[in-house]
Amino acid sequence: MVMKNIYRDAEHPFAPFVRILGKGKTGSRSLTFAEAQDAFGMILRGEVLDVQLGAFLMLLRVKEESPEELAGFVAAAREHMQAPRDIAVDLDWSSYAGKRKHYPWFLLAVKVLAQKGVRVFMHGASGHTLNRLYTEDMLPRLNLPVCRSWAEVRIAMAAQNFAYLPLQTLCPPLGDMIDLRNVMGLRSPVHTLSRLLNPLDAPHVMQAIFHPAYRRSHQQAALLLGYRNSMVIKGEGGEIERNPDGTCLAVQIVDGLPVEEEWPMLFEARHTPEEAFVPEDFLAVWRGDKTHEYGEMAIIGTIALTLVTLKRATTQDEALAEARRLWQGRRP
Repeated sequence: MVMKNIYRDAEHPFAPFVRILGKGKTGSRSLTFAEAQDAFGMILRGEVLDVQLGAFLMLLRVKEESPEELAGFVAAAREHMQAPRDIAVDLDWSSYAGKRKHYPWFLLAVKVLAQKGVRVFMHGASGHTLNRLYTEDMLPRLNLPVCRSWAEVRIAMAAQNFAYLPLQTLCPPLGDMIDLRNVMGLRSPVHTLSRLLNPLDAPHVMQAIFHPAYRRSHQQAALLLGYRNSMVIKGEGGEIERNPDGTCLAVQIVDGLPVEEEWPMLFEARHTPEEAFVPEDFLAVWRGDKTHEYGEMAIIGTIALTLVTLKRATTQDEALAEARRLWQGRRP
């Protein structure tokens, strides 16, 4: 079916942004921060055609987003969301990947941190990629709230130091775009920029990527957005979770300055992925009814990385020792 062309005699206002990205190997370029912010603002306000949105997202996917583009997109999204400014949080935690090989051990790390007084705001999306176990589906089993409004976030944060808000509630146009994953057959920049949103202006930001090249893009975009303390890791499955079977390069911002630190592997041999997810086994580890060598070190390692981001530990050894103490002292 061919779309009727109503712009035969005048160019669509969004067309210049598509042209900048798609003008061939020698003529195309990345958008500036201001151009990215303007373009994404139009998208969020519904001022572009579907065919333009598809072309724009896939041109970016092929090129890979620059830090300036990511920061501009995030700035537009933050302006569009108009999140409240009176909900105090310590840590912004994004969860957009879902798990495929291992349980979401990072959720137990977050639950421990919340028990110990760290106010964690989590945002994410579910269902956009097939055959994944998503955070939103597991939180109720851990008695952690999935909120549907900012009013619920305020109540949950006061009661449990934790709140999760789905992207579809946080910013419906972004939620619609991330759901295009199975339509396009590819992830789009929305999967990347959503991790950088930090809607409540938390002073500390944790992020994870799946492809290592995105570590520094996230770091540079966060610097452009003025985030002063953040950490980006290649998380297990793309979630903010330390894989204890490998080294971990933590790409950070500490008091506004870029920093990198490599954390050594915690096990010599790799562990076998789960054959199937049995939620009751996962919960049994939290209760202390079962042990799980890989899972418990993933939890401890994730807590340790977070303590460094929060500046509650200064060295790796100190962070790991405190993380072990916090995990052992949890309240099942």
